[in-house]
Amino acid sequence: MYKVKIFSVGKTKERWLEEAIDLYIKRLKGKMTIEWLFAKDDAALLSQLNKERHFILLDENGKQHTSRQFSSMVIDELEKNGSRLNLVIGGAEGLPPSLKEKGNLISLSKLTFTHQIARLTLVEQLYRALQIEQNTPYHKD
Repeated sequence: MYKVKIFSVGKTKERWLEEAIDLYIKRLKGKMTIEWLFAKDDAALLSQLNKERHFILLDENGKQHTSRQFSSMVIDELEKNGSRLNLVIGGAEGLPPSLKEKGNLISLSKLTFTHQIARLTLVEQLYRALQIEQNTPYHKD
């Protein structure tokens, strides 16, 4: 089973958003577990990440992927890292500059999302990535 940690500044406050995220978490059950690690601020986020050796950063200036490319990247990273993947979402001000120097940067879109919507989009794309890998009809080209 794949294990994904998602580090993020701030928490999800809206109930409807929590419910939407939970929908994808339930769909991933048995295939991928997602652990949320919420930081109060950038300093706390940096402290949490000091314990991790590899992570992928979500940043508007990062490399963009199609869903199929994202799926391949996620599966490759999981295979390289013992079925583990760490992803990082910054807060309202984005990621700390010192962190951007350390990690692999990807972008979910050229659009700007709140960190809360980014969480939902990321979880849906993780679900989609597994569906693409399993060649199910969920993803349509």
